[in-house]
Amino acid sequence: MDFGGGYTYLNPTSGTEFSAVGGLTYNFKNPDTQYQSGIDFHLDWGVSQFLSKQVFVGFVGYAYQQVTDDFGQPAVLGSFRSRVLGVGPQIGYIFPIGSNQAFLGLKGYGEFDAANRPSGWNTWLTFSISEAAPASAVAPTRHKVSK
Repeated sequence: MDFGGGYTYLNPTSGTEFSAVGGLTYNFKNPDTQYQSGIDFHLDWGVSQFLSKQVFVGFVGYAYQQVTDDFGQPAVLGSFRSRVLGVGPQIGYIFPIGSNQAFLGLKGYGEFDAANRPSGWNTWLTFSISEAAPASAVAPTRHKVSK
């Protein structure tokens, strides 16, 4: 079960975007093994620059830290708290698909500062379809300047 929230800032004039999402994850006890992983805190972030209304590039990263101990059998593992940091590039493409909007994104993370978990590279490919953003209901105004 994950509890959290996030924030996104987009400057439509410059095309610069920043997003951050943080949360806590609670894990239930596995009824077969009687083992329960500890609670973790995670922070995911992204910084992007839109090159056009459809294409953006940028950087992404995350921090993951387990804040409570694992418990249950086998006890030989001890508290087994894990941690890892990751950072890497991203690229995204937004395009119409029928009357909807589609998104295709690729991001990769180089992981480091790992404890009690593997580190390396991981890559995420995302494809999603959603309703198209509504057209603005407010018409732009033009000011006539006269001398």
